[in-house]
Amino acid sequence: MSIHSNSNATVDVKSVREQVLGQTQILQNLIPPTVSYTTEGNVLVIGPEDLARLAADKLSNMGQRAILANESITSQDEAHLEKVMAAAEGVESYYNKLIEIKGFLGQFQVKVEHESGSADLSLVAIRKAHFDLILDLSQSPSINLEMLPPGYFYVGQDEAKLADAIAQLPDLIGEFDKPRYVKVNSDICAHNRNGIDGCNRCLNFCPADAISSVNKKIEIDPYLCHGAGSCTNACPTGAISYDLPTPQALHSYLHKLVTRFREQAQTAPVILFHDAANGASLVTDELAGVIIPVELEEITVASMDHWMSALAWGARQVIVLNTDATAPTLTQMLNGEQQLANEIFDEMGQPQRVSVINQNQLDELDTLVKVSASWPVIVPGEFAATTKRNTLYAAIDHLNSQAASSDSCLSKSNIPFGKVSVNTDGCTLCLSCVSTCPTQALTDGGDMPALHFVEQDCVQCGLCESACPEKVISLTPQMNFDAAARQERQTLKEEAPFDCIRCGTPFATQSMVQRMLDVVGGHSAFSANTERLKMCSDCRVKDMFEDILQDPEKQLR
Repeated sequence: MSIHSNSNATVDVKSVREQVLGQTQILQNLIPPTVSYTTEGNVLVIGPEDLARLAADKLSNMGQRAILANESITSQDEAHLEKVMAAAEGVESYYNKLIEIKGFLGQFQVKVEHESGSADLSLVAIRKAHFDLILDLSQSPSINLEMLPPGYFYVGQDEAKLADAIAQLPDLIGEFDKPRYVKVNSDICAHNRNGIDGCNRCLNFCPADAISSVNKKIEIDPYLCHGAGSCTNACPTGAISYDLPTPQALHSYLHKLVTRFREQAQTAPVILFHDAANGASLVTDELAGVIIPVELEEITVASMDHWMSALAWGARQVIVLNTDATAPTLTQMLNGEQQLANEIFDEMGQPQRVSVINQNQLDELDTLVKVSASWPVIVPGEFAATTKRNTLYAAIDHLNSQAASSDSCLSKSNIPFGKVSVNTDGCTLCLSCVSTCPTQALTDGGDMPALHFVEQDCVQCGLCESACPEKVISLTPQMNFDAAARQERQTLKEEAPFDCIRCGTPFATQSMVQRMLDVVGGHSAFSANTERLKMCSDCRVKDMFEDILQDPEKQLR
């Protein structure tokens, strides 16, 4: 392993950092796809009637207003009640029990209990098909999501939040565009194939509830999507990809940053990922010069393939700055990915080069960076970013080559890496597994009956296991550090074809014909001539007609 000095005594690394950041731009789509919201400013205020009425009174410059009183008034003070009675004249209050709220800015559907059923409150209250905006003063949110839909303001009984919301609401009248953050390639999605359920990783990690399975396909509601990136991070095949920036654009940006900094500063940089909304205000020029900040829409937009690639291209450490505003689901994902990354480093004999810190740990940043300064320097890899999976493996293989060159396997449950095993005694090579495999990790033998497997392409979605009629397939989640074995096409089973006993054409496998003889050979339809099971479909039909011609009454019988 080649080790270089990290000395930067003669170089002003802060100046280098500024130059590199100034000369390196991330490639963005000049005309990104967007979605549009249209609102007339019709607002529903939810909460205790006294507070809701006082809030509605401050929204007289909005469109139509309505109140859903779902809690008792907060004060019996006479002066307070007189103020409430004089507020928001002409605004109706409704006392129906809330069933659910669905939608987003300009399209909120509010269902309430009405008589023996339910009713759309907007149709009753404002004679419209929907509300455009919702201001919620309830003790707990009426929409229970970590990332709330645009146009829904939950303020509770916080006066500062209420004042902020009342200031923002009038600006949300008109037409607004928002980026369509992610896209889905159903062709390589492992969620469902041939009616069989497989991968659900993205469904488990969306804090905005913008992802659903519709007609066995993953769909993302762009109006609810906040661009958190957790779905693209969790997707093992790359079927869900971020669009601002694209994964390839982010890879290219990281490669340029690391390469240019190393060349000019003569030292390996530390990459600090942070989000734009909250982390950006915490990142200042006081950062150690060796730290290169990389701003993302959300910190989970950069996934493990980006972390590992940045390191393999020559960064010495990756630090992710988490904040208190990050949704718990995103924090859970982030911590899980960091744990897996560092277990991979342990297995290959590398220092634990990925750290996740909270905003209250910023004071410890200098200590983290000083520790990594003593680590062995990575000779930059020369691989280029391709698919998500192949890029991750290329980075891991390079980092492994710079350390212990381990050829072991890291066993860990619930990871999208691993192998497929087949009980060959029960397998008939029906190839149901091949037809359901979304990544072509499993392939057939072409002209010869065979089942082949490439471990590097397997995402452990379980579709093959579920599709197997003989139930002879099992999965083993693992990270295999033996690149040659992982990339090799393995033959899980092969056998000679069975030739039609009449025309000699191969039409099935030996085991499949034997299985048919065992299972249906005794059936009355075949009792007269089990030899037909050994014929191809054409010869079987010919044999049946010849039999009937020789004995015409057989057809009647």
